[in-house]
Amino acid sequence: MANVLQTSFLPSTSSLRRRSISGSKGKSQSLQVKAKIREIFMPALSSTMTEGKIVSWMKSEGDKLSKGESVVVVESDKADMDVESFHEGFLAAIMVEEGGVAPVGSAIALLAETEDEIAEAKAKSQSSSNSTPQVVEEKPKQIEEAAPDVPAAAAAPSVPVAKAVTLGSAVHPASEGGKRIVASPYAKKLAKELKVDLGTVVGSGPLGRIVAKDVEAAAVAVPVAASPAKPDPVAPGIELGTVVPFTTMQGAVSRNMVESLSVPTFRVGYTITTNALDALYKKIKSKGVTMTALLAKATALALVQHPVVNSCCRDGNSFTYNSSINIAVAVAIDGGLITPVLQDADKVDIYTLSRKWKELVDKARAKQLQPHEYNTGTFTLSNLGMFGVDRFDAILPPGTGAIMAVGASQPSVVASMDGRIGMKNQMQVNVTADHRVIYGADLAAFLQTLAKIVEDPKDLTF
Repeated sequence: MANVLQTSFLPSTSSLRRRSISGSKGKSQSLQVKAKIREIFMPALSSTMTEGKIVSWMKSEGDKLSKGESVVVVESDKADMDVESFHEGFLAAIMVEEGGVAPVGSAIALLAETEDEIAEAKAKSQSSSNSTPQVVEEKPKQIEEAAPDVPAAAAAPSVPVAKAVTLGSAVHPASEGGKRIVASPYAKKLAKELKVDLGTVVGSGPLGRIVAKDVEAAAVAVPVAASPAKPDPVAPGIELGTVVPFTTMQGAVSRNMVESLSVPTFRVGYTITTNALDALYKKIKSKGVTMTALLAKATALALVQHPVVNSCCRDGNSFTYNSSINIAVAVAIDGGLITPVLQDADKVDIYTLSRKWKELVDKARAKQLQPHEYNTGTFTLSNLGMFGVDRFDAILPPGTGAIMAVGASQPSVVASMDGRIGMKNQMQVNVTADHRVIYGADLAAFLQTLAKIVEDPKDLTF
């Protein structure tokens, strides 16, 4: 469900409406009705959010708004979310343009109750911005992209040019040719890399929003014209020697990682043979089952037998046995990291779990996850096996008891109990745990149970 814009009242002095009513004695009385101009605040979309970035305005100044209608897309520390209007009225003045960043609770726009008050609201927004600017906007990139061949010396007076573009253009900066284009940040970046014109892409996301898969489909459908090959020594879009501030998501990850340093942790590793799991995966892969879902399911079934490993300590004085087993899985996305959650993974069948995982990954990459889809994990998986990494340690997310790092399954020479030597596929797992709650014997017993489930995975497909 989309979030609701918070509003407060500003006094309106110019728009007073009068009508005559008859008193008890037939005398005419004058009733003053004061119309309302409301401040629209940057909403708090998560418990850790301190500021938000305006991804796109879905309405323009002067547009009529209905109660519950989506107005703006805001990037929080975890996802992009459509935000709805709580009142009817007119979007009178946008105070934070697309790309701008504002603290939670600060004004980002003004909502007028009547059309007559739009001019007054705009005047109020201009006086407010001139006196106490409340937002910090990212450096605009349109001018650099519009004239890439202009020498640096000629491009120096950039401020007057930017001002002229802003004041003289009747088209909103986020639109092209008057047509509003709403796309996720990852889709915009992907479109730039693949040289896809977003104006030609039909979005399949909420309210026609363009997401990454739409851009990829457009890139396949319309081949890019061949251009002379040039050496590309660094990744595209990276300027060496520049200082880049954290994005909202990177800032949240940074705070969480620093907070994790206050928790006393320890690590236990284990080697698990995966031949049977690999065979099962090959057998049911065609039905849409993913290896991530199989690992999450196996982990959840092991946690059923070891609830202490699924517990957490939040206040330093007690710990909680979580009533649900929700497996969070780390996913790298453009500009950060997020952990979509497979809820009740021990109770959901493997086919439903795989479909849910695909849905969560699509939403994560489109930055459309809802808070309950990324902040309710009780145990975390981090898998780098697909990159060929054989082993690594993971940092414990705050508020959870343990995280398991999964390496690649690789052929290994193994000696059996009867002295025979053979080849088996094996993977290394390393669990990082909160030592205030979970002890070495707890983790060792959990990993033994996990190994038995993986090495005889008949229960994974129930």
